[in-house]
Parts: sequence; C-alpha cells; structure tokens
Amino acid sequence: MTLGVRIDLNKVENRKKLGDMLVELGYIEYDQLNVALKKQKITGKRLGEIFIEEKLISENDLLGLLEVQLGFQRVYIDMINVDMNAVTSIPEGLARKYNLLPLKFRDNELIVVMNDPLNIIAEEDVSIASGYKVKIALSPKEEIRNAISKYYSEDYMKKTAEELKTNYKEIIENEDLTEEEMKNTPAVKLIDTIIENAVRNKASDIHIEPFVDKITIRYRVDGQLKKQFDSPKEPLGTMITRIKILGAMDIAEKRIPQDGRIFINIDGKEMDLRVSILPTVNGEKVVIRILDRTSFVLDKYSLGFTEEDLKKVNSIINKPYGIILVTGPTGSGKTTTLYSIMKDLNKEISNIITIEDPVEYTMDGINQVNVNVKAGLTFANGLRSILRQDPDIIMIGEIRDEETAEIAIRSAITGHLVLSTLHTNDAPSSIVRLIDMGIAPYLLASSLTGIISQRLVRKICTSCCESYEANDYEKSIMGIDKDKDIYLKKGKGCIKCSGTGYKGRMGIYEIINIDKDLREVIYKSSNLEDIKKCAINSGMKTLFNSTKQAVLRGDTTLEELMRITLLNE
Repeated sequence: MTLGVRIDLNKVENRKKLGDMLVELGYIEYDQLNVALKKQKITGKRLGEIFIEEKLISENDLLGLLEVQLGFQRVYIDMINVDMNAVTSIPEGLARKYNLLPLKFRDNELIVVMNDPLNIIAEEDVSIASGYKVKIALSPKEEIRNAISKYYSEDYMKKTAEELKTNYKEIIENEDLTEEEMKNTPAVKLIDTIIENAVRNKASDIHIEPFVDKITIRYRVDGQLKKQFDSPKEPLGTMITRIKILGAMDIAEKRIPQDGRIFINIDGKEMDLRVSILPTVNGEKVVIRILDRTSFVLDKYSLGFTEEDLKKVNSIINKPYGIILVTGPTGSGKTTTLYSIMKDLNKEISNIITIEDPVEYTMDGINQVNVNVKAGLTFANGLRSILRQDPDIIMIGEIRDEETAEIAIRSAITGHLVLSTLHTNDAPSSIVRLIDMGIAPYLLASSLTGIISQRLVRKICTSCCESYEANDYEKSIMGIDKDKDIYLKKGKGCIKCSGTGYKGRMGIYEIINIDKDLREVIYKSSNLEDIKKCAINSGMKTLFNSTKQAVLRGDTTLEELMRITLLNE
C-alpha cells in the first residue's frame, strides 16, 4: 500500500480554507459555516470536528473530500505493518494530543496518519519531536485512537519488561511502600498495561504464569493462547499483590487458591474481570477472564444460528413450560446463548429469576441471584427459595448435582419454564448424564423440551481469505465423493489477523427438539446410541454436520472441523 502521498498545500494555487471549500462543493451553506466559526471561537475545537459534531458532514465524507481535493492518501491501519521504531519516535502524549500515529520511515521522512491533516501545528510539532520531515496520511478518528492505545501499550510492556530485567533489585516488593508508591512501581504499571492491552486485543483471558526463572504472559484470542512476552521472575510478588488488591483478595494468603472480581473502565468500556489465583511450585499463577459488559451480544440472530437452527430454537423456547438445556465445554458460549434466550422471553407479563455462579451480565427486568456457598446459598437452596417467589421462568447457571437436577426437573413439570446448562460433549449425552445423576427416565421424558449443544469455531479472516480445491483426503474427511470438484476457503494470514488466517468466532449448534418418539426412547432406554439415532431421525443435525456446512459455506476451515470432531471423540 502506498502511504503518505500528498500535494504540497503551500504550493496549491488559490488554496482555500476548509470551510470555504465545503461551501463551494455544496456540503454546507454560508450561514452554517458562520455558526461553526462562532462555535470554534468559543470551544477552540478544529473546524472539521465541529462540522462532524453538527452532522453537517460525515467523517467518511470529509476524509474522502480531503483525499480527492487535496491529495492526501487514506489508509487502513489494520492493513499496515506498523514500524515500532516509528511509533516510538514521538512521545505518546504528543500522539494523543493531536490524535495521530507514526506508521513508518520512508526516504528520510516519517509517515504519520491523522484524521485532521490540515493541522499545521501538529505537523510541525511531530517534525520537531522526531527530527524528520513529515508526510501525512488519513484515517478515521476512532481507528487512530484505538491504534495509539494498542501500539503504545505494546511498546510500554516491552520497555517495562526490559527495565525489570536490569533493575529488578530496586523494584522488588517492598513492605514499606505506601499504596500510592506501589502504584508507581514498574511491576504494578506493567500489570495495569497487560490488562489494558488484553482488552484492546479482544482477548478473552489473560494468563500470568510463573516458571523457574521467568514469568510468561499469554492472551487467549479467538480461543487460542498466544504468548506476548516473558518478564523476569523477581517482581512476581508485586504483580500478584496488585492483582489481589484490585480483586479484593487476601494479599497475605499465598498457600490456597483465591478468586476475585475487578470492575474497570478501559477506553470508555465497562469491563468485568474474573480473577483466579492458583499456587504452583513456581509461585502463584493468575488467570483473568475478561467480560466486556458493553459489547455483550444478546441477539440470537447474531450468534451464528442458521435459519433452520432458529426455527428449532424458537419452537423450543415458545413452549410454556419444561426444561431447556444448553450444553458444551467451558468457553463455548453457553451463557451467551442462555442470555439471548432470556432476552426474547423477557416480557412484562413474566417473572424471570436466575441463580448464577456468578452473575455474568445484569439484565433489566430480570431478578438475578448470586450463589454464595460460604453463606449457604447453593444452587439447590437458592432454587427452593426462587420457587416461593412466584416465578414463570427460572434460569439455573449450571446443573452440578443430583439435588439441583431433581428440583429443576420437578419445577419444569409443575408449570415453570426452566433454563440451564450442562457440561457434555453433545446434545444426546445430556439425557444420559441426567439419568446417571439419578433422575428417573419417566420424569426426564415428561419435562425435557429441548437441548442446544454448541461449540465456537474460528471464522476465516475476510481480509486474506482465498479459495482452493479440496484434495481427496479432505473430501474423505467430509464424506464427499472424491470425483466431485469441491472448493474450500482458508485465510493465508495477514496483518489484520496477526498471521493466523482467522478473525473472530461463530457458534456451531446441535439442536434437539424433544418430540413424542424421543420421549418414548428416553422413557424406555438410557442407551446413548439409541437416543442419538432417534434424535437424528427426528431432525437433529450433529455438530460434525453443522461444522461441515460452515466449511462448505466458506465461514470456517477444515482444520476447525477436525478440531470439533476430535473433541467429540
């Protein structure tokens, strides 16, 4: 991609100011320009920013105008291999002040992306700070702001890790430090930056792992763990103490596991962090689960359900009573599916009560209860109390034992709609699991209305997606005749997907809508194969076949199909 192509504004004949140019091109009227100029005198804001705020022109149209009329090149930062040496050539404060980001050096010039390329003062300040002549490229304001946070935090983490390696003796945990002094130690700043950077990289989990002579930091992105960097071992105590303080845990206790919760605002987003600390032979290991409370998807139409899946789900949830189960391994999106169902069921005429461990997202109109085992509030005890609250719909975070299962089943039989989750490999296994827990087959047959088993698969990156012809081995995996021509898709890897070929995830589902035939099989037999055969005959599409369809549609890859298949073996 060509960057920084621009004409010399000082040499443009009859150069016009931005406002005059917009009037001349018919974007705004003179009276609108005069109002904006008066507002500029009062607020000190840039004129282009005022035009956008007043909705006189969209940011996209303004950038297009600057590109076409004045010759600035528009770029997409995610598609560029940003040079960290260029980034660090100017201070972060200067980058944030003018909302700009250095991209790379070329021909003794520094290419800088801005959303306001007519800000001559910003251009001069960058030139003075970096010592280079500046060439300007264009990008939207929010895209630049996010990139500043991403690249400067990565640089900070690497620099801090290096500082810890060389000066750790001066920054090892000191019991005499005040809380304010502790906040300013490099180890504590590193923890704060690790969390912020994980959020900006859309990680679901942070792993801080102590080994013999180092600490390894890894993020889980799109279901895959990826190493970020290593830090020296010595400041581990300060780092763990910082996390314990944030999570309201016991900083003196290092012998037993601890759990905590942190609420934090990052880039205007309310984040809910679930912290788990586990003592290992090399020190305390930390895993932080990241929940973005502002971007939680509650629309089941956005979760990856096909039209056929949605018909089945809607049929199941529209029944007035019974028990609906969502199954799958940890991290497969069960909670998201449950909440999306509750959103559909959340009406003024219904009393919905949940009991969860813990409540992951709060919803208006729904009464949510946190399990508190220490206080004696278990799933079973809480469920008994909920039944005295005149509920229409009950959501149980997880069925973990026979007692909870028994109460849930009897609640469904007595006219309540019950939603819950189980950890099983597929939908038919849920039936066998409940029978193994001690639930009588006749009770299960009369109460169970539907089961949704699910997995999350990685989606092919749309920026580097390419087609290829499937070979005989790949066709055999999918059960396709080797003489048939089949074209599949995969991502070759690009900057936007960090070279993985994948970007984002989607749900894959196996849905059983319990019918008369299945009820009869459940009542007569607890054999998994009999139940599975009957479910398929009743219209269940297996996880394998659902994933296969996603592969043939070009949504995901054969690699993901094989991963799902191996998990279910």
